[in-house]
Amino acid sequence: MLYIGIDLGTSAVKLLLMDGEGAIQNIVSREYPLEFPHPGWSQQNPEDWRRAVLEGIPELLHGFDAAQVAGIGAGGQMHGLVVLDENDSVIRPAILWNDGRTAKQVDYLNGVVGKEKLSKLTANIAFAGFTAPKLLWMRENEPSNFAKIAKIMLPKDYINYLLTGVHCTDYSDASGMLLLDVAHKCWSQEMLDLCGITEAQMPRLFESYEKVGTLLPEIARQTGLPESVVVCAGAGDNAAAAVGTGTVGEGACNISLGTSGTVFISSEKFGVDPHNGLHAFAHADGHYHLMGCMLSAASCNKWLMEDIFKTSDYAAEQADITPDKLGNNRVYFLPYLMGERSPINDTNARGTFTGMTMDTSRSDLTQAVLEGVAFAIRDSFEVAKALGIPIRRSKLCGGGAKSPLWRTILSNVLNISLDLPESEQGPGMGGAMLAMVACGCYPSVAAACEALVHTAQTADPDPAIAAKYEARYQQFKKVYPALRELFAGMNV
Repeated sequence: MLYIGIDLGTSAVKLLLMDGEGAIQNIVSREYPLEFPHPGWSQQNPEDWRRAVLEGIPELLHGFDAAQVAGIGAGGQMHGLVVLDENDSVIRPAILWNDGRTAKQVDYLNGVVGKEKLSKLTANIAFAGFTAPKLLWMRENEPSNFAKIAKIMLPKDYINYLLTGVHCTDYSDASGMLLLDVAHKCWSQEMLDLCGITEAQMPRLFESYEKVGTLLPEIARQTGLPESVVVCAGAGDNAAAAVGTGTVGEGACNISLGTSGTVFISSEKFGVDPHNGLHAFAHADGHYHLMGCMLSAASCNKWLMEDIFKTSDYAAEQADITPDKLGNNRVYFLPYLMGERSPINDTNARGTFTGMTMDTSRSDLTQAVLEGVAFAIRDSFEVAKALGIPIRRSKLCGGGAKSPLWRTILSNVLNISLDLPESEQGPGMGGAMLAMVACGCYPSVAAACEALVHTAQTADPDPAIAAKYEARYQQFKKVYPALRELFAGMNV
């Protein structure tokens, strides 16, 4: 049998076709635009997602027997606010995870409602990217649109609705809305009341590996798939990527170097960071995880290469960064191009280069960006360490993981071994694996991971380089605190 995994990303959807042994048979990618109507805003038209998925599936199946497809699972960009009216029509463009318009609402939630209360209700505090602050923003700034809301969904849930007609979500994705009581896996009535919405407006909750329905007849006709295809609830992109890299069970870790950067720590038991520097979410395997998320990771390098240097030859730009330069760069980069989430939670934070001199070179700036992202990821590692969570090695995925230099830098900054899975199809592969569980191919997500996920290569730290990076990180930690008040004043 065959299984389709959907990776609904920020800039494109990636569809993959996987067989029962976990081998990727085909991949199709369809890009769509991002809208930045105001500085710090980020939104997207869900119609673009629909078109990309429904037109991409027939292309994905070209040359294959569509009748062999048994299941579909999606991993999707988290937190995005998708609102539908009583006719299930999209009311306004989706406000995305990296949108920073909700600073006022975040301050209200954390400062007036209170972080302690939010943490008690949802296991998390408010961040600008979360869904609840977006609803408060919409109620205040677009009251007529707010009044039309009949259903509130997340991006990949909208795709599942289009496929099945079911308004659904899963616990991992719902955890990032600030509307879910994560500990008890139910909607928080108090948070719904606070946002002026009802449980009837929320989608039905499922475990990621549960069947939510089968294909609608019109979707089956349009895509060429059988109506019997099982659609599972799927997961938020980070939880789906964790499944795709085999990051399940107690203490397993995955780092994703995608548009955003994440540190994902799997746990069998529910637990909360008392300082809320890390998010406490449900995991796609039915258990829980802690997660640190930085808003700009590989996107920082993309910005420098394509927007500033005007090149797409990333490897050539990194060629001059030889091993002797690692740990010796005098230039620091704060990777806060869209503000920052974990662990500083500051929408006013901005990207900066610090320490440049007349002899600073192009490759010094490139190296500083790669190192700055690695240092910011380590910030979340430091929170985990403070909680007594030892991380001795991690899986690594995402577009940035394709760079051997970046893998080396990250391994030495964190001073741990990084395992690169054979398949680099994180969320898409995770979605397909969840579909396999929903179809009964495996008894659990853990069993699917054990059978299907294998390591291709490992990046190990060099003690001498790691020691240099330890000293550099201690300097890096001082840059943001020194600029915090300046950032706040600049964005008034």
